[in-house]
Amino acid sequence: MKIRFGVSLGVNTAPEQLADIIDHLEYSGVDSLWFSELVYMPAVDPMVGMAYALARTTRLKVGTSVVVLPGRHPVLVAKQLASLAALAPKRVLPVFGLRSAIPAERELFVVPNGERAAVFDESLQLLRSALVEGSVSHTGRYFTVSDATITPRPVPPLDIWLGGSAPAAFRRIGALGDGWLGSFLTPAEARAGREAIEHAAAQADRRIEPDHFGISLAVADGELPAESVAAVRRRRPDLDPAELIAADWDQLHRQLDAYLEAGLTKFVIRPAGAQPLDGFIDRFVAELTDRQN
Repeated sequence: MKIRFGVSLGVNTAPEQLADIIDHLEYSGVDSLWFSELVYMPAVDPMVGMAYALARTTRLKVGTSVVVLPGRHPVLVAKQLASLAALAPKRVLPVFGLRSAIPAERELFVVPNGERAAVFDESLQLLRSALVEGSVSHTGRYFTVSDATITPRPVPPLDIWLGGSAPAAFRRIGALGDGWLGSFLTPAEARAGREAIEHAAAQADRRIEPDHFGISLAVADGELPAESVAAVRRRRPDLDPAELIAADWDQLHRQLDAYLEAGLTKFVIRPAGAQPLDGFIDRFVAELTDRQN
């Protein structure tokens, strides 16, 4: 199975830094760059960032970690993805989630109260149909389209990965997704999540490729930054933040060993705290390139 490592930028990465970062990643041979949906922070919009990164490079893959799908029309999202894939074939890696992790941003993705999960399911089905079928007519509970045609269709078809860590998310991934990018999970929890997804896929008479399971991880520069500790405590108050954030690269390697043992092979690595990004990228390359196969 292919083991790969990508870079996710810090939450406060300003747009004017992006050109140098992308050039550094391309020159250094990094596999992929990942953009998070952070509407109220300086980070660029994921679709805009992906387009910019793809236009500046010839090899670097780009992905979203993750973009909220419910609250967007899936055919318009399909058009964006198909356009990116046509401009940069085999370099577009979409990952979608149910809702924003930031409470203040959740009101931006409007869906009927109490129906976000159902909207997500129908959105995923319509998104995939628009990307792979010649013409789509659909009358559902939330969306109606007639003869929707997205061209050129990506060849090969785009893999649609999903985030999430709840039992319902695992069932959805198994039934509707092509892969999983988790976060804020211990290796034991990640193993259980992978097994739950594989079980759900079998129940739906599907199969998730064994190297389509990944996780987003953070690494600090010697000690855990207070803001990163606070973020973990908000998301996982039941865990010691040191279980989820590596204080240094040696600890990250030990974590990676455990996640690999749990059956995960794709890793999105982000800097914890306000580290200089040039130094982070150089250390990323030095530490992780040789771990790829």
